[in-house]
Amino acid sequence: MATDTQSFKTVATFIEKIQADMCVALLGDNGIPAGVFGADSSYPSLALARPIEVKVNENDYEAAMSILAAASKAE
Repeated sequence: MATDTQSFKTVATFIEKIQADMCVALLGDNGIPAGVFGADSSYPSLALARPIEVKVNENDYEAAMSILAAASKAE
């Protein structure tokens, strides 16, 4: 039985939700829809054990990784 999450790939992980939101915005500005997964915990300190993930559609994975790599070099 297939699930919807099988069509997504993780492109980045973060401890802070604001960082994940900024990553999603960067990808969105470049035409790649992305989502934040794992940020809605009642225990924010668990982010250390289970990071917040930014995921994209499997088909957008390579382009997303290129955009994030370029952004990382620009910093």
